Amino acid sequence: MSTTDPCELPADRERGSNFGWSLGMVLRRWHEYVEEALKDLPHGSRGYHILAVVVHEDVPTQAALASRLVIDRSVLTYVIDDLENAGLIERQLDPRDRRARRIVATERGRETLADAEKRVAHAEDHVLAGLPEKQRATFRDFAERAAEAIHTAGPGTDPCAAVTDVLRPEDQPAR
Repeated sequence: MSTTDPCELPADRERGSNFGWSLGMVLRRWHEYVEEALKDLPHGSRGYHILAVVVHEDVPTQAALASRLVIDRSVLTYVIDDLENAGLIERQLDPRDRRARRIVATERGRETLADAEKRVAHAEDHVLAGLPEKQRATFRDFAERAAEAIHTAGPGTDPCAAVTDVLRPEDQPAR
């Protein structure tokens, strides 16, 4: 494998592998099972992702939330309205910038998310049932790390290089 091209296939990897098809199949099946598991949550998996970011991450504004989740801000407004109407989140004035609104989970929202996370984990285990438990954890970890690297790198950055940097062993220097 060349050290100059992070996307070059290893010599022992069979040509004709269809990575996109593989990801698509996993995502489609994930979406089917998770949407069913979250059918009582406003906007299903999209509402779940919003609630999870609001609870687990420090996203300062609605615009930052849209950017984090790569959701159009106008679409995000409708989902937030429905989550707020369900009593799961609330908009609060940002004490640092009174023009901005922070999205904050209510106690009910935190409880709902905890329950939803269990249902999503069960659905994910079902989707990845063909893999041994340790490989499921590895798959989830690599997928999350790759997604974070691509998201953090932003548009115009070579996603292969971003992922390669994240997955590099800790004792190896960055390129």
